[in-house]
Amino acid sequence: MPEPRRATREDMPACAAVVNAWIDATDWMPRVYDAETIERFFHDGFDAREFWVLGDPIYAYASFNPETKQLVALYSSEPGRGVGKALMDAVKAGRDYLWLTTHEPNLRAQKFYAREGFVEVSRHDPEPPEVVREVRFEWSR
Repeated sequence: MPEPRRATREDMPACAAVVNAWIDATDWMPRVYDAETIERFFHDGFDAREFWVLGDPIYAYASFNPETKQLVALYSSEPGRGVGKALMDAVKAGRDYLWLTTHEPNLRAQKFYAREGFVEVSRHDPEPPEVVREVRFEWSR
């Protein structure tokens, strides 16, 4: 498995393509934003976040906000191959605390986060316009 690398601004369209493909392939996830809007979110958030990517072409990414300590996103088009673990290790490196939310129907992600040492702390309705309930997890050393 290749090592994750820090993303560049030029990687943002590929990261957006990964999440857009996931939305389209996930029957319980409604498309709230069109693909172009999601790509714009990546460009707008680039300066405030750390992005880690895997692959050439990119097939997985993680987005972390160092100010809030939130793992904002972790998506892979190749689940079950250790990709999420590699990205998670890159984000965890040198940190003592992280938090994230995942979607309540995403049981695979919840199991992954539990294996990674995250603890569920709450379940809640999302902020509009999102509609799928969320689960908050926290991790600390």
